[in-house]
Amino acid sequence: MRGDGTPRSRVLVTVAELAADLRLSAGPDPEVGAPVLLDVRWALGMTDGRERYLEGHLPDAVYVDLEAELAAEASPAEGRHPLPSASSFQRSARAWGVHEGSRVVVYDTVGGTSAARAWWLLRFFGVRDVRILDGGLPAWVRSGFALEVGDVVHRPGDLVARPGHLPVLDADDAAELAESGTLLDARAVERYRGETEPVDPQAGHVPGAVSAPTSGNLRDDGTFLDDAALAERFADLGLRAGSDADVLSVGVYCGSGVTASHEVAALACAGIPAGLYPGSWSQWSNDPTRPVATGERP
Repeated sequence: MRGDGTPRSRVLVTVAELAADLRLSAGPDPEVGAPVLLDVRWALGMTDGRERYLEGHLPDAVYVDLEAELAAEASPAEGRHPLPSASSFQRSARAWGVHEGSRVVVYDTVGGTSAARAWWLLRFFGVRDVRILDGGLPAWVRSGFALEVGDVVHRPGDLVARPGHLPVLDADDAAELAESGTLLDARAVERYRGETEPVDPQAGHVPGAVSAPTSGNLRDDGTFLDDAALAERFADLGLRAGSDADVLSVGVYCGSGVTASHEVAALACAGIPAGLYPGSWSQWSNDPTRPVATGERP
């Protein structure tokens, strides 16, 4: 599961690669331990993620509760999914069995749009080798691999959470990038245009932000677009690999900082570094001092 050194291989792992890795690590003389598998069974409005996990998950995968473990308490001031503290995340990651030096694979059933939040947080807190299973559980099942039922509990890990390994934006940073760089809005286009807003107090988008729905990163089967297609997508938005990594010029937000993590992952596959605005629209739209734009134009 070490990949070929390309940006994509440092973000994603295919079903075939993961299956081969699990066979190798289960052999009589494994080179390395098996990766820790995390099941992030979540989507907006879903309340039975744990029940679905118990009915069938990748062998030895641990359930991760996005609301409780991948976010701090919601508030109008901070948004619906603020980043957890280092101590809180460390406690959760240790309970999942993550150790210093662990390799981790995260997956879900929605094209990685939920699992990417775990990918981003693990990377932010210093875990170097984290991959999203491309296509998630549906791709695993389509390939004919077995599922396991019931709960999985690992021996506690010893990870020390060290924040700051990925760039984070606050509302002021997002506003500045919308003017001086590129701020991507990863929500559905109708929310960007302000035609509908199912959860947050105002409809519309951050003035200057560019619409780039997360769904556009995926094929119909829930796997990521190939490298050429991702590069073309982001080039159409004026973004290309090879920019000065020391000067952050791209940021991403969504409704509450979850699916925006998926866009950060897709950009990373294309070799484009991007900052995450965790508060996202749920924070911005709750602040009456922040301007709101509607329509198709930034």
